[in-house]
Amino acid sequence: MSAVSQRQFPWGMVAAITVLVLLAGAFIVYPLVQRSQNQQWVPSESNPNPALAIPGIVSQEYPGLQHVLGFQTVAYTHSPPFGGAHDGFWAACNGVVYPNPVRSENLVHSLEHGAVWIAYDPDRLDQAGRDALARRVEGQPYTVMSPYPGLDAPISLQSWGNQLKVPTADDERIDQFIRALRTNRFTHPEVGASCDALGAQGFDQDAPPPFAPIPPQTAVDRQTVFPENEGANLGAPAPDAVPGQQAPAPSPGQ
Repeated sequence: MSAVSQRQFPWGMVAAITVLVLLAGAFIVYPLVQRSQNQQWVPSESNPNPALAIPGIVSQEYPGLQHVLGFQTVAYTHSPPFGGAHDGFWAACNGVVYPNPVRSENLVHSLEHGAVWIAYDPDRLDQAGRDALARRVEGQPYTVMSPYPGLDAPISLQSWGNQLKVPTADDERIDQFIRALRTNRFTHPEVGASCDALGAQGFDQDAPPPFAPIPPQTAVDRQTVFPENEGANLGAPAPDAVPGQQAPAPSPGQ
């Protein structure tokens, strides 16, 4: 045996240092990647509608400012609707979770103001799913939720001109849709318009007008049933573009 002892290389220490370096790098890189991914869904001049990158999104151009009266209905071409003619009063939409189905014509007006409407099929989404959706809505401005009977998917998200249907409440596309489209100034007609219940004086948040199925196109008579892109006061100015100002009720056939 040699009188000179050979010093063993501290491989254990090297391995520990390597692990620490890798962990430190992960703590730095992961937030950067996460921030970059979140930024992807923020609208900008160069990317006015980030939601177009969401798989399954449906997008359509709609003119705004087309109103109908409370007894009139609209023959929408999508269910739930996400644009077109609508009631002169918006549905209160600042973090409201409606327990019962609500008239679509009022909710579409909320979309015109920049809200995101989360609809769900009460027969296809369990209570856990409903609670998960409600957590995204309660206390959140320009966000509203309601059951929608006969929906062809468990969950459907609407903003003005955009719709996304998903199977479960934990689908990551829900948050992407909300981030990209809620109060997106590039995608809805009435930027800065109110979502408050106080502004919607013709709409009772505690006793909203009830849901009714969309009438068929054959029912259009331009008196009680209007086509999707026509309203009773087509082309008239919209006073509700001013936050909190009440919209006047149009006259039939105007």
